[in-house]
Amino acid sequence: MISVIVASHGPLAGALLESAKMVYGELPYVHGVTLGETAGIEGFRHDFSRTLASASEGADGVLVLCDMQSGTPWNVACEYAFSPQTMPPVAVLAGVNLPMLLQTDDVRALQNVHTAAALLLELTHPTLVIAAPASVTQSDDF
Repeated sequence: MISVIVASHGPLAGALLESAKMVYGELPYVHGVTLGETAGIEGFRHDFSRTLASASEGADGVLVLCDMQSGTPWNVACEYAFSPQTMPPVAVLAGVNLPMLLQTDDVRALQNVHTAAALLLELTHPTLVIAAPASVTQSDDF
């Protein structure tokens, strides 16, 4: 089983978790950690380490969904992902959004976190769309 951490700048992680709860109910395998204005980078490192320890309990891997690439949440998560001492293994994705978070339910039963990350990215890609008027008129005939 895969556990998930949503890591973000500011309150985004908490807001995504609350929104996911509205749609799917409780997601006990998902944890959130945020970089706040007052704690700074070292405070975030400490919070992330504690969250990762909790998420790792009984998991085959931990998938970290970050708000953006190359920010502090991403950089800290990648330190763990690229360390051979990190167990269970960690994979990191950037660009977390609500559809991505909801679709973690479709990959959490996998045992390989890197396979889960690739599949989650594949599942999420079609949810990124540009709005366009409908090109087909629906018929009233049943």
